[in-house]
Amino acid sequence: MVMKVIPRRSDERGNADHGWLKTFHTFSFAVYASGEHDQFGCLRVLNEDRVEPQTGFGTHPHREFEIFSYLVSGQLEHQDSMGNMEVLKRGDLQLTSAGTGIRHSEKCHGSEQVHFIQIWSIPHKGGLSPTYYTRHFTDEEKKDNWVQVVAPAGSPGVSDAREASGPAPVHSKLSLYATLLSPSSALPHVFPKEGDGELRKVYIHVVQTSRYNPGTPSGAQVRISGADVTVDLREGDGAYIMGEAGTEMKVENAGDRVAEILLFDVE
Repeated sequence: MVMKVIPRRSDERGNADHGWLKTFHTFSFAVYASGEHDQFGCLRVLNEDRVEPQTGFGTHPHREFEIFSYLVSGQLEHQDSMGNMEVLKRGDLQLTSAGTGIRHSEKCHGSEQVHFIQIWSIPHKGGLSPTYYTRHFTDEEKKDNWVQVVAPAGSPGVSDAREASGPAPVHSKLSLYATLLSPSSALPHVFPKEGDGELRKVYIHVVQTSRYNPGTPSGAQVRISGADVTVDLREGDGAYIMGEAGTEMKVENAGDRVAEILLFDVE
């Protein structure tokens, strides 16, 4: 079996402190441009954002992207041109299929900073009708377990209702899993056998929960291993991982605190 891991270190990400917004960009975004880090399969944007109270992203347009937000802490107020208005909190997953075009705003709600992961993926077809979904997953569900929070639309057990249990439907070849991994615990992940190509793609992101710390490694420690490869990650780090279908990798908490980890299985 073959597996390759390429770390994406937190302090190498694009980052900016605008006062009201502190942000890290895994892929090219806004004024940050990197030919080496434009996208990974259909995964196009992975931003770790912290927005201060009473501020946020004003109303702006999007089209032909699947846009979702994973809430880490605080509260995020969403409004859009489809008439949706919602305040999201820890454990919530919001997904907007922009399709032919929407306008929306995302602002910090309440008196505390909101910390969330902003994710965009490229849909497998254009001209879709705009749709909106929300899902909620508790910390207890995610404790030492991979919880699938996003799955391709039309997959078995995936509801297309605005609010439902189970993963939110995305119109991309992408699945997103989340875990809260305890110290000394480990979880396996097997590269799926479905899909095209010899090597399957996974992207791992370790959520930067400790603090906003550009250039300063801290917090949780995660070890990725499999097929004679071992790579250590810290909070804010990510990794491009390629493996043959059927290869098993292990994701281990090698530190002394709970690690919040996102795993993207993409094509």
